[in-house]
Formats: sequence, C-alpha cells, structure tokens
Amino acid sequence: MRHASRGDATPISVAQRQVDWPAAARAVQAAAAHAAALGLRVNVAVVDAGGNLAAFLRMPGAPLHSIDIAIDKAYTAASFGLATGAWSEALQQHSPAVRQGLVQRPRFVAFGGGLPLLDGDQRIGGIGVSGGSEQQDELCAQAGVLALTNSPS
Repeated sequence: MRHASRGDATPISVAQRQVDWPAAARAVQAAAAHAAALGLRVNVAVVDAGGNLAAFLRMPGAPLHSIDIAIDKAYTAASFGLATGAWSEALQQHSPAVRQGLVQRPRFVAFGGGLPLLDGDQRIGGIGVSGGSEQQDELCAQAGVLALTNSPS
C-alpha cells in the first residue's frame, strides 16, 4: 500500500483499528438482553474509535431522551477511554476551570453507563446504555463488553 508522503517517504497517516459491525451488533444485543433480564427498557449504542455510530438498539418503551444519552455515553467513553461513571472522581484531579468546562462540552457525559471498547490495548470504540439507573446502565454496558471478550473477533 502506498502512503502519501511529504517527499521524504515518511508516512503522513496512521492506521486506526475500529470495532467491526458484527462485534458492535453482538454488544448491543448482549446489553439489551441483560436489560431485559433486569426488567428494564433501554437504549444501547456502540460507536467506533472516531465516535461514529456503529450499532444502535432501542428496546420498545425505552425513554426517548435516553436515545441521545446512550449515544453520548458511548462517544464519551470512546473519546477518552474512560468509563463515564469514573469522571466524577477523575475530575477532582483537575482545576476548577477544567471541572466546570469539560462537563459543559456537547456530548460529554459524566455519569455511569458508558464504557470504552478495547481490543488488547487498542481502544476501538465505546458502548453506552441509557434508560435505567446509573448502576443498571453500567451493568448492561458491561454485558455488552463481555459479549466481545467472550466471542471470536
């Protein structure tokens, strides 16, 4: 494969691994199945490493506002590589300006239910669940991650 270069044969682009659609589909299905077992109706989103929607599942009766929240949880987890539920503690390590400013960013979510998706040590996306409590959303997201780690890629 030829790479565009600056004339000195140095590549000017890098390859980035992404969550594949069959994996994204397994993750949303597993998260929704866990929600159903808990008696919940949720929205589940998987985004790739660039924050682009890769899979989405809305259970009938899931809260409509939770559609965007699930997508934004996945986006936040993918973009920072940190579980959305870990932000409250993580922000305490920063200045007041960062603590106040970051939480006002569009699409940033600082409460539980979003997890990064990893392939080894590479971040390949994120999963977000919304419709239950923070703890329930987190458990459902964990079920989605587990579906990827227990399945062939």
